[in-house]
Amino acid sequence: MESIYDAVIIGAGVVGLATAMYAGRLNLKTVVLGATYGNELPIGGVITLTDTVDNYPGFKHLTGQELAQKIEEHARDYNIEIKEEKAVGINKHKKLSFFIVKTGKNSYTSKTIIFATGAKWKELPMKGSSEFKNRGVHYCALCDGPLFKDKRVAVIGGSDTAAKEALLLAQYAKKVYIIYRGDKIRPEPVNAKLIEKNPKIEVITNTNLVEIVGNKTVTSAILDKEYNKSKKLELDGIFGAIGHSPLSELAVKLGVKVNKSNEIIIDRDSKTNVKGIFAAGDVVDSSFKQAITGVAEGVIAAHSAYTYIMQNTKKSALQIF
Repeated sequence: MESIYDAVIIGAGVVGLATAMYAGRLNLKTVVLGATYGNELPIGGVITLTDTVDNYPGFKHLTGQELAQKIEEHARDYNIEIKEEKAVGINKHKKLSFFIVKTGKNSYTSKTIIFATGAKWKELPMKGSSEFKNRGVHYCALCDGPLFKDKRVAVIGGSDTAAKEALLLAQYAKKVYIIYRGDKIRPEPVNAKLIEKNPKIEVITNTNLVEIVGNKTVTSAILDKEYNKSKKLELDGIFGAIGHSPLSELAVKLGVKVNKSNEIIIDRDSKTNVKGIFAAGDVVDSSFKQAITGVAEGVIAAHSAYTYIMQNTKKSALQIF
């Protein structure tokens, strides 16, 4: 008899792990499938690449790795499974309202699906960005910042993420530019003050980077307007921080509705338009995305999945397996 899960959670970042923790509390037979980025990220997801987390309630200061580890440990206190397998396809059962999730190794039959697949970094679009990727063009200051000790780097973007990347890079580089196309960068107030106080960091606004230049590695960038009487800016490294693209492809194939940004549309109960499918975290259409908001959506999704199963699953249907 094939094992049937109450919930398959796709994505093993902190949102997926917290969702699993709550599903475990509700005695749902649950499996978490990680590796949504292939082999690029460990269990714990994107936040494991964050140097400091100061805005998660209950913890004044800890690293992203520490937060992910704590949530994973909590999840494993319950009878749930965590698999480092990438979901590559999902089908609906031909006769029953169950789902079959396929990975490269196994298949999992489940009454519900919860997407916690997150998002991936948007890559810089200008000329030279692909040519010099990992040769001066990077997307993670925690991962690659140490390569630029006493060098000149730039962060492209104006969000709080861009500000935090710049602050981290300033621990290594001798000069850090934040280049932003808008009038003013938009970090959280605490990070805005840190940017202002850091003598290594300089903000260039109302400016676009249009080309990345180099030989074996990056040597400079071309701007669309003059800065210090030149459009050429000498640089050793460029870090992209221009946002994320939601990993919603599998959901779309199941008929789940997304918005124009390809974010999964959910309601206050983390429900999608497809019965039995729920979603949470950076992959959904919430306007404010933080670890704590994603975790809350995941907990709600677990409870909604529990309610759905209690209301809709017939015991007689299980006999077919």
